[in-house]
Amino acid sequence: MPSFDIVSKVDFQEVDNAVNQAVKEISQRYDFKGTTNEVTLETESLNILAADDYKLQAIKDILIAKLVRRKVSPKCFNYGKEESASAGAVRVKAAIIQGIDKEKGKEIVKLIKATKLKVQAQIMEDQVRVTGKKIDDLQEVMQMLKGKDLEIELQFENMRS
Repeated sequence: MPSFDIVSKVDFQEVDNAVNQAVKEISQRYDFKGTTNEVTLETESLNILAADDYKLQAIKDILIAKLVRRKVSPKCFNYGKEESASAGAVRVKAAIIQGIDKEKGKEIVKLIKATKLKVQAQIMEDQVRVTGKKIDDLQEVMQMLKGKDLEIELQFENMRS
């Protein structure tokens, strides 16, 4: 029976490269000269320290541009709330979303069932497996999910016939 898996994975090497490019651009830009601005990548999160709100937004924009250029979705970051740091600086922590949580998995299964196609979807840890008799039905499910905004980046893997 044909099947495929719906996953949400992040290529950490590409994220690391994008962060390094963003740090380099921030250090070279004139509007950031003489101010404290940092972007540090940890194992499961990204820390941004900016001199003010304007510079924080500019750093996010630079980072998003670098991520998109490296084919990493900006949806992989879940930004926390902004905190005040010393000397009027602003700090924000962004968690890197890896895998599909139970709530999002239930939402995906519900969307698939709403299509009334002859496919079954089941949640398996941090992924969703979809099986059906026809490959055309599976491809229709893929197209439907690509058109929905689920706030996470989805990839389709292990297509088996």
